[in-house]
Amino acid sequence: MTDLHFFATTPKAMEDILVTELKQLGAKNVKAALAGAYFEGSIETAYRICLWSRIANRVLLTLGTFNVTSQEELYDGIYKVNWFEHMGPDDSFAVSFNAKGSKAINNTHFGAIKVKDAVVDQMRKKFNKRPDINITQPNIRINVYLNNEQATLSLDLSGESLHRRGYRDINITAPIKENLAAAILYRSQWPDIAAQGGSLIDPMCGSGTLLLEAAMIAGDYAPGLQHKQFGFFHWKKHDATLWQSLVEEAQQRKQIGLEKLPTIVGFDQSRRAINAALLHIENAGLENKIHVERRDINEATAAESWKIGMVVCNPPYGERLGNKEETAELYRQFGQVLKTQFQHWQAAMIISDPELGFRLGIRSQKPITLFNGPLECKLLRFAIEDNNFFTPKAKSQLERIEQVKSDLTGTDPNAEMFANRLKKNIKKLSKWLKREDIHCYRIYDADLPEYAIAIDVYQGRETWLNIQEYQAPKSISPEKAMARLSSAVNETATLFAIPKTQIYLKTRSKQKGIDQYEKLASEGSFETVNEQSVQFYVNFSDYLDTGLFLDHRPIRKKIQQQAKNKHFLNLFAYTGTASVHAAIGGASSTTTVDMSKTYLDWAQRNMALNNNQSNNRFIRADCLEWIKAEASKAEIAQPYDLIFLDPPTFSNSKRMEKNLSIQDDHVELIRHVSKLLSMDGILYFSTNFRRFKLDTEALADLQIKEITAQTIPEDFSRSPRIHYCWEIKCP
Repeated sequence: MTDLHFFATTPKAMEDILVTELKQLGAKNVKAALAGAYFEGSIETAYRICLWSRIANRVLLTLGTFNVTSQEELYDGIYKVNWFEHMGPDDSFAVSFNAKGSKAINNTHFGAIKVKDAVVDQMRKKFNKRPDINITQPNIRINVYLNNEQATLSLDLSGESLHRRGYRDINITAPIKENLAAAILYRSQWPDIAAQGGSLIDPMCGSGTLLLEAAMIAGDYAPGLQHKQFGFFHWKKHDATLWQSLVEEAQQRKQIGLEKLPTIVGFDQSRRAINAALLHIENAGLENKIHVERRDINEATAAESWKIGMVVCNPPYGERLGNKEETAELYRQFGQVLKTQFQHWQAAMIISDPELGFRLGIRSQKPITLFNGPLECKLLRFAIEDNNFFTPKAKSQLERIEQVKSDLTGTDPNAEMFANRLKKNIKKLSKWLKREDIHCYRIYDADLPEYAIAIDVYQGRETWLNIQEYQAPKSISPEKAMARLSSAVNETATLFAIPKTQIYLKTRSKQKGIDQYEKLASEGSFETVNEQSVQFYVNFSDYLDTGLFLDHRPIRKKIQQQAKNKHFLNLFAYTGTASVHAAIGGASSTTTVDMSKTYLDWAQRNMALNNNQSNNRFIRADCLEWIKAEASKAEIAQPYDLIFLDPPTFSNSKRMEKNLSIQDDHVELIRHVSKLLSMDGILYFSTNFRRFKLDTEALADLQIKEITAQTIPEDFSRSPRIHYCWEIKCP
């Protein structure tokens, strides 16, 4: 029998794990591709992969390929397929259509409609009856990928994504998907550790995803055994007898495997998380196989009877840069726990900011890149041994720079070039700054590749400079990068005629293994600055951000100009600067919502600094939950005339009910927030996720106008993707 052709999809950076897994499951001629892998095999091979793959999202059976240079050719290519071999007129189906580089069809929704029309027309012609469209639970899923002029037509054998094992409660959102958890465990050699009887502990287990995936790997438990609905169940060519034999084999292997399951334990400080983990363990049929209990990270330890093994976790990333202190302290504590309670164990953790890993004080192996949704993360792996321990030092960046420079001979030959560019920028912006009454601005942003830094000027009772160093390319040695940074600091201080104690530096130095975000000089405090007749408190030394996003200056001004007699809502409000502008503009009321007590206190101080006596509310809450609750009310007590929505790109804070990915969640988020608008209200939605794409089709019922260009100030014109912004109204 001729082998069939398939394509299995997977998240980016997991392709090589998928290739290995496919080969182990009997696939032939496996070839890696972006976000997936091609392979060949029988229908039994495909069934086995659907049942056993821990890494794949979908398994697509290729039905054919054909050229598409017009809408008609797409329709004809689909119509030529004998769909009666695959489905009947009483079946329901759904179409997934994606295109890349096609001149004929660049609207995926339109492409899906043409595919649907061809299938429906063929069925109607033969049976005088058409199958139904069901986008949530169809009997058959059709997939079309149009790459330039070649279309690949496939049948989706997986049904819903294979990462959905069936044990997770639909109302509980986990920080990581099941196949990412499996990838973390594979990369960290958990199968080998488990085979030797080693234990696994997750000290921040959340809803238990890593625990469950670890148990299923160690227990030879096929992840598809509880998968609710496979795509081939209603396929006319489905071999039910073959499938049943594979399921029975998997059930026997599970029964044998679970008898030798090693110790698997999870801790979490959240009672809600523990309850969710217990529910998922019960759903998976693993009661009495996995132990979870409520325990703070500082109390995490292994019982004497537990065999040395592996500590693994997905710690919180921190919602915004200002919460870095809190997150960094958690990592420091975790490092102490590992050093004192888990000597000779292996450890693994996935984090979005590799520099936080240095807070642990344990040298790691080479980080591995993985993606948690759209967020690039690093998997760190450690051997908890004395010779890998170190104590992060708190030496200031200034001391390090001067030390490196003193060890070098000669001077930086490009220093004069940098100084000339800085003078040019100052001259170019001077008239604009005076005309617009701007005292805080960006004067330099990696204009020269040799000097990859950003310089922000803050003027109040004195002039302060906030310098951020971008990560130097690998081709530049740490010594050379440090020398250039030192020259830039010296030239900038000279040009602005200020002492270095008024310059603050935030930089990353991975090679040094220490805290990467430090002030340049002595301990700082809150200072007062002006922004177009509005005053704000800023802090240069204690936080990564100063408390004032300079690129949002135009949108804050627009809000001030439109706020008179309006009810204003500021969501994910940070330090409340937009709320202050609204109040100064004569808003009838302002409502400022953020989850951080630090930011809300800061926001109230900013409001008080401007002596505003308006009706100002400050609400500490998980914004996602607050928005959802307000939007669900039959009658909103006070509709808002003006709303500013500036959410973080990604958050998996343990204090939030669910994690947030702005690319994946923006449609639902905008829809909920739009329900809070008054009849003629305006919502300003902004994001600084550079790869963000607004789903205008899913929001087609709203009036949406992109105003990004209008909201990029002149001092950020060299970085037009610093943020995106839209004006949204209800029809």
